[in-house]
Amino acid sequence: MKIFPAIDIKDKKCVRLIKGDFEKKTEYATSPVEQAAKYKDHGFKNLHIVDLDGALTGKTVNLDIIQEIVNKYDFQIEIGGGLRNLQSIKQYIDAGAEKVILGSGAIKNKDFLKEACKKFKNKIALGLDAKDGNLSVSGWKENLNIKTFDFLKEVKDFGVSRIIFTDINRDGMKTSPNFEETIKITEFANCPVVISGGVSSIDDIKKAKNLNNKKIEGIIVGKAIYDGDIKLKELAKEINA
Repeated sequence: MKIFPAIDIKDKKCVRLIKGDFEKKTEYATSPVEQAAKYKDHGFKNLHIVDLDGALTGKTVNLDIIQEIVNKYDFQIEIGGGLRNLQSIKQYIDAGAEKVILGSGAIKNKDFLKEACKKFKNKIALGLDAKDGNLSVSGWKENLNIKTFDFLKEVKDFGVSRIIFTDINRDGMKTSPNFEETIKITEFANCPVVISGGVSSIDDIKKAKNLNNKKIEGIIVGKAIYDGDIKLKELAKEINA
């Protein structure tokens, strides 16, 4: 199982949000590039990056930081945050991203998702952020009356190469991921699924691995690393365990 340590970028800093709320933001002293170096030093191969400035503006605000991380360290990076057009996707792919995550733009415009999957084969990941069974968009400020599973049924044959499922109620809360709902997502999906939101301890990583669900590709770990609940040395042992 792939472990994706997370870097969320806002104003050139590493930050973490609680339930996606920009008013409930914690800033960390380490820069995104320095944080990536720490992950590399511990042997991590995958990285989950969210450009929160991009999520707010719809532009690739921190492209230079992404390029620096890619150029310095040999990571398989998935990157998201405010991607609304094919040009932005191409910029990240050209910068060396393995996967580009589409969220709000894809959910509000299924044709955009379909076109992106067709143009950038095996490069598009779909970020599904749900609250009480409904999808949320626009930095989780807008709750759509669209059931997660209904949307997934509509787009399952578009060619999405990865789904990242986040239970908003758990994100940044360190209350353990919503494993049950993630398993349901795998039943509807035509591609691998990554668990996101709420990882609290190394036990959550072990539980994810013990699900023995072949469609679950990996798990994202964020706030628990920054707050010291999970030590990188401890987490690194799970990479090849």
